[in-house]
Amino acid sequence: MEAIKQIVRIPKNHEIRIKVPQEILEDEIAEVILIVKKRSDNFKQKIEELKEAMKDTSFLNDLSDISDDLKAIDLEGWK
Repeated sequence: MEAIKQIVRIPKNHEIRIKVPQEILEDEIAEVILIVKKRSDNFKQKIEELKEAMKDTSFLNDLSDISDDLKAIDLEGWK
C-alpha cells in the first residue's frame, strides 16, 4: 500500500481532481478519503495551535531533521 498526500483548497464548484502519479498502474484500486480541517480565522486560536505544535514530538523531530540537513548543506558550501 502506498499513501500519497495532496493538499488542496475547496473551489467554488466543490469539485476536486486527483492527480495520480504515472508510476501507479492502470486498473489499480485506490481508496480516496477526504479529510477536511476546519480553518480557524481566530488569531488567538492560531497562536494556541502553534503552541501545541511545539509539544508535538513528530513535528519537533521533523524540525530537528530539517535543521540538521540545513547545517550539513551550509557546511558543505564553505568547503
